[in-house]
Amino acid sequence: MLVVYDSLTGNIQRFVNKLDFKKVKIHNNLLIDDPFVLITYTIGFGEVPENVRDFLLSNHKHLKGVAASGNRNWGAYFCKAADLLSAQYNVPVIHKFELSGTKKDIDIFTQEVNNIV
Repeated sequence: MLVVYDSLTGNIQRFVNKLDFKKVKIHNNLLIDDPFVLITYTIGFGEVPENVRDFLLSNHKHLKGVAASGNRNWGAYFCKAADLLSAQYNVPVIHKFELSGTKKDIDIFTQEVNNIV
């Protein structure tokens, strides 16, 4: 399964570097024609980043699940972007992890993605 991601602070980049999946970072005009899972961050008070929203406008048909990185200090807004995208595109929230995740987070994410496949 392809993992599509965006990383603002580097935490998600560090997380995906530990994965054994093919991965691609969101960039302008990226078009995906294969099933993928998305890993995003949350900005502001529980908002989806604009570049992630823009990417999904053209690519949501192949979205199979979403995960997010966040900081638990944000309380109810922790990884809220994953919840919003899950509801908007009717896909499961695969996992929510703090910062760049732990070995356990990698294992959970990997198992959940493999369950989708």
